[in-house]
This record gives sequence, C-alpha cells and structure tokens, in this order.
Amino acid sequence: MDYTQLSSLALYCFVCTATPGPNNIMLASSGLTFGFRRTVPHLLGINVGCAAMLALCGLGAAGLFEASPWLRWAVRIAGALYLGWLALALWRRGGVDTHTSARPLGFWRAAGFQFANPKAWAICVPAIATFTTPNQPLPLQMAPIIAMFVIVGLPSIATWAAMGAGAREILDSPTVMRAFIRAMAILTALTALLFLI
Repeated sequence: MDYTQLSSLALYCFVCTATPGPNNIMLASSGLTFGFRRTVPHLLGINVGCAAMLALCGLGAAGLFEASPWLRWAVRIAGALYLGWLALALWRRGGVDTHTSARPLGFWRAAGFQFANPKAWAICVPAIATFTTPNQPLPLQMAPIIAMFVIVGLPSIATWAAMGAGAREILDSPTVMRAFIRAMAILTALTALLFLI
C-alpha cells in the first residue's frame, strides 16, 4: 500500500469512527454515567471487535451477506433490538447512577456488539473492497487496514467517551442531567430504528 492509499485509508478510518453512530452514542452515555476510566474496557472492546470484524470480512464473511440477504436482516434486527434495550435502560436510569451495582458495558459485550452493529458492517465491508487488490496476498493487505482502524479509531471513539465524562461536571443539576441522559436514550432509540430502514 503506497502513501496515497494510506492517507485515503486514514481519512476513511477517521470519518467512519469519529462520526455519530451506535458505538459513539453508547460511549458518550457511558462516559457521562460512569466516567472515562470505567468506560475504557468498553472502548477497547469496540476497537478489538472492529479489528476482528475486519479480519472476518477479509476472510469472506462479507460474501455471506451477498449470498444470504436474510442474514443481513438478522444482524440488523439483532442490532436494533439491542440498541432498543439500551435506550430503555438509559431512559429508566434518568440520571447518573453512582451505586456500585451499576456497571458500564464490558470488553466482551462491546466487542460482541460490533457483529450486530450494521454501521460496523457498513464500514468494514467497503474498507476491504476498496483498500485491497486482487492477486496479492490478502493477509499482507489486511494488516495495514486493521492497524489503521485500531490506531485512528481508538482516539476517535475515546473522544466521545471523554465528551460524556466532561459533561458530568457541566450537568450538575439533576434535572438537566436527567434531560441529557433521556436525550441520549432517544438518540439511541432513533439509531435502532435506522437499523430497520
């Protein structure tokens, strides 16, 4: 991969990981509710889950969607249901829960969610199609793509968690905090609906 392709790949990774989507909305909510430090496993889970998804796409998982349209819908419905459940949990919470029973999304659940996240599939499949070339060893081509997503993606998504954590200090009124968290719940629910369109 030459310098021009690497620059294009870096820009693609940045745009895909820095823009709003299920992961970033969930990270902002988690940062707000639990703080940045407790959100770190969620961040790392997203990063590792996306890297694993890219590897699977490179190995041919993307072809399964083309061969079986029902599988694409199954993933979209699973993602919508999960986000709907998260939106409901946020709405019911209504404020920052400081009880020890409240826990942020863990590493494995965050990594697993990537496989039910249509935005993640919509990012990974075109990345493989765009930044690989036929008749060249695929593992050698996949390595820079995965590395770039990890290197560019982690700070991009961490920014969302940091924004949420920073909002904790600003939103010190319980009423304002409840309104903000419920707005995040509505955004999460709307994202779930977009999965089904």
